[in-house]
Order: sequence, then C-alpha cells, then structure tokens
Amino acid sequence: MDTIATKTVLHKAGTRGHANHGWLDSHHTFSFASYHNPDRMNFGVLRVLNDDRVDPGMGFGTHRHENMEIISIPLEGDLEHKDSMGNTTVIRKGDIQAMSAGTGIFHSEYNKNSDKLTKFLQIWVIPNQQNVTPRYDQVTLDENDRHNKLQQVLSPNANDEGVWIHQDAWFHLGNFDKDFATTYKLKKEGNGIYAFILKGDFTIGETALNERDGLGITNASTIQITANSEGAAILLMEVPMKIQ
Repeated sequence: MDTIATKTVLHKAGTRGHANHGWLDSHHTFSFASYHNPDRMNFGVLRVLNDDRVDPGMGFGTHRHENMEIISIPLEGDLEHKDSMGNTTVIRKGDIQAMSAGTGIFHSEYNKNSDKLTKFLQIWVIPNQQNVTPRYDQVTLDENDRHNKLQQVLSPNANDEGVWIHQDAWFHLGNFDKDFATTYKLKKEGNGIYAFILKGDFTIGETALNERDGLGITNASTIQITANSEGAAILLMEVPMKIQ
C-alpha cells in the first residue's frame, strides 16, 4: 500500500493580511473583511485566525454571527463580552471562550480598561451541524499545566478539559523551555493540524518557525515539535480538512 506524503503550508507572520483601524490592529492569517486572498481562504474547517490588539476603552459594537463556532483566546489584558443570550462576562489571559452562533446570536466585545491594551486571538471554525441552538462556554485553565506539555483547551466533548464546539477539533496550548521536544498525535484520522507560534521559535518536523508564523500539516498522524528558544509558546489546532 502506498504511503501518502505529508504536506505542509507555511504562512510567515509578515505575509498575513493587516488592517489598522487605529483602535483595532488586526492581522489575518486567512481572508477576512477587506483582506481577500484566494490562496488563503481556510485550512480545512479553520476559517478565521485573527491576531487582534484592542486599545483601552474600545471594542466591537453589537454585531451578529450565525452558523459558526467562534473561539477567543486572550493573550494580554481583558475583554468584556455581552450577548443576546444574556451573558455578560470578562475573559482574561488563561481563559478560553467558545460561542456556537448556530441560528444566530448578537454580541459585543470591549476592552473596558482605561490604561492597557487587550490582545487576543479570534478564531472561527466551520461547524459540523447547521442551525444549532446558540450557546456560550467559558473556562479558566491553569497555565502551569501547559509548561513543557500540551494542555487541551478545546474539544468536541463537553466532559473533556477546556471548552467544546460542534466540530471534531482539538486545540492545545504549550509553553516550553528551550530545546524541549514533544510529539503530538492526531486524534482523528483525516484531520490536519495548524500550528500557530505565539512566542519564540520552534521547529516542527523540518520546518523552522518564528513568532506569529503558522504551519498547516496534512497527511500526518504525528508531528514532532521542538522549542528553539526559552519560554516559547504554541497553539495547535487539529481540525477536519473536509467541510461538511
């Protein structure tokens, strides 16, 4: 039986789309808003990966989403969330937020602090079910549990660690010492994995990666990860490659 060769796609940090609205500075790994690149529409069901900076006292006014799984990962500062389901919450570094927009939801997001920036990742995953009842999920995780290991922060299962979404996807965060190496084994055959470097330098397989680089990998059952700098941090997103 022939072995299918592993494929990779490298997105260097400097090649991302960029929009600076003054109060909002956003880098887009995939096509979003006014940034359109036909070669960067998605990675499987991973549709949006935005790296956002929000100025003090500013934010996104009330707007609508539907039929999308929306994940927010704060990297610095706080972000207040309000939605049409009656939730008013604040997400901070160490928290993970997931929202199933389903049949439709309105929400707003603001940096309520007057003296510091908020930085967060906004991620959209195409769901495996349409028109579900909207839902909100938020957890606070111990960041010490990702020191020199991969901490699961998202899965398809409500009883697992982290938040859950309507998709066969698993996200992990890791903070590594220099030269620490680990192996990630994919959880579902046919899935791909997209690695996003939050801080420092890594080698994944034979590919060298720097801060805010992204690497998509398909046709692999495991990946080898090595941190090349002290305090290096990574987000791994395992997602289906076929959109249902």
